[in-house]
Amino acid sequence: MARPSRGASWVYAPEMPDSYERLSAQDATFLDLETPSHHQHIAATLVFSSGPLRTPDGGVDIDRIREYVDSRLHLLPRYRQRLARIPVENHPVWVDDPHFNLGYHVRHTALPLPGDASQLKELSGRVLSQPLDRERPLWEIWVVEGLDGGDRFAMIQKVHHCMIDGVSGVDLMAILMSPDAEVLCPPAPPWKPRPMPSGIDMLTGDLARRFSEAAEVVRSAPELLRDPFALAGRIREGAQALGETLGAGLHNTSETPINQPLGPHRKFDWHEIDLARVKRVKQSLGGTVNDVVLATVTGALRSFLRLRRLDPESLEIRANVPVSLRSEEERGTLGNRIALLMPELPVDEADPVARLDRVHATMAELKDSRLAMGAQVLAAVSEWTSATLLSLAVRSAARGRPYTLVVTNVPGPQLPLYLLGAKVEACYPVVNLLPNQGLGVALFSYSGTLYWGFTADLDQLPDLGSFVNAVDESFRELEAAAEAEDKRSNQALAGPRPA
Repeated sequence: MARPSRGASWVYAPEMPDSYERLSAQDATFLDLETPSHHQHIAATLVFSSGPLRTPDGGVDIDRIREYVDSRLHLLPRYRQRLARIPVENHPVWVDDPHFNLGYHVRHTALPLPGDASQLKELSGRVLSQPLDRERPLWEIWVVEGLDGGDRFAMIQKVHHCMIDGVSGVDLMAILMSPDAEVLCPPAPPWKPRPMPSGIDMLTGDLARRFSEAAEVVRSAPELLRDPFALAGRIREGAQALGETLGAGLHNTSETPINQPLGPHRKFDWHEIDLARVKRVKQSLGGTVNDVVLATVTGALRSFLRLRRLDPESLEIRANVPVSLRSEEERGTLGNRIALLMPELPVDEADPVARLDRVHATMAELKDSRLAMGAQVLAAVSEWTSATLLSLAVRSAARGRPYTLVVTNVPGPQLPLYLLGAKVEACYPVVNLLPNQGLGVALFSYSGTLYWGFTADLDQLPDLGSFVNAVDESFRELEAAAEAEDKRSNQALAGPRPA
């Protein structure tokens, strides 16, 4: 700190360290939630046509894939970083990993004969059941050869949720994949890890951050106080929004066989529906694509719970539906920017059209509520005080049953993508499971298809395939209702037949 010129006041301008990055309160919460039974990674299983990556013996050219990933990592600096902790506060930060080993993260395995989809699903479940090593960068890619006799191969991508959310994950996928089948693999640019910061450096840097934020509040105070009534209104609105957000997680749903305490093992399955079919249902019956998805899940749950000898008309079932708060300017950045909506799913409704109408009304009401603002207020308060506040709020809600399952729907690119000329044929997403939540449904739209990924606790849903079948049947009910509505509309437009 230098002495200012005569007549100036003393000003402290802290220099923030550049050898590490602090995790946001929301990102750190996913670390706090993780236990040996609650793995907090998200993932996807991608299927490729082997194309130019097929080797003469029917395998896949893993060396070329590793070279290509290495050449792109300078665009993803987080993928060469691991966790460290600020002393005293114990808050996590990202530091460069001086022992980064690409071969550890890009792994190579193979399916036994015949190399079919059921074997790939089983392998995906086993990979999902393994936690990520916190002493290394928190990601893995498993390159799986031997699918369909070598004509196709798969990649199981696994990344800790503290690094990315669904929307930023799509941006990362776009970095590794290309709409151009003819992509060259340039040499990897040199990389030198930044020196590991000392504990004193991290502690003083965090104190400087808090001082800087406090100074910013003081500087903005005169402008805020010009209209004290507006300021009071904003404070009141933020407090009410925070109350709605916290209150939404305190009301438990009905106990069912699929929201019991989790074990460490996962089961994975998938499904796909042509996106044009979903949009036709939306256009005929109303709502949004996401409303159709939620109505489909609702109908599937109604059928599945009846198979478990439960009466759906006596149950209160809610979904946890993540909503992105990421602005266009924030696309391509890492970290989490999400709020959680918890709509009640009308499993008591037998009519598929009425289910869709009720889902649409509920989602419209929630979107007009203050829940998204409340999530931002809670995250902001946690950043100013301690990330522990946000972690405690989430863990307190998770100890109960605030929702039955997660349903997350992420839009993806609608044109074909390639990895070194190998075409991406399918992408089945994976959502992490939280305490007392034995089923997660993730959707990803890509190249005209809506891909469904179903993640489940192995002990709670050994019959996960039955739920997948129920999803297909539920959507066909909506589709039949949409066709009937189109037929009625066309008849009405045609008018009565002439005598």
